[in-house]
Amino acid sequence: MIYDKAIRDEIPEILTKEGKKFKVEKVSDEIFLQYLNKKLLEEVNKYLESNSIEELADISEVITYILKLRNVNINQFESIALTKIMKKGTFEENLILKEIE
Repeated sequence: MIYDKAIRDEIPEILTKEGKKFKVEKVSDEIFLQYLNKKLLEEVNKYLESNSIEELADISEVITYILKLRNVNINQFESIALTKIMKKGTFEENLILKEIE
């Protein structure tokens, strides 16, 4: 089977232990960021299909590494999120916009 996607660091070791033959390529941060963007969409779609908390954890891991590659630390990210909350609020009231005239 042919793949062309970002994988976690331990996957080659897992595949070796399973006796599988495989090919991996190490790429630059710039290229890997492109793959992680695709991986994020893949993980979001998996979550939407399964509603699995494990898939949310995968999404979180992908986001964490995207932030690292974009040189944004967790404090900066949380500050950006807090600013957005202060400007637009949270989702705690379960509001659904139905129409604007």
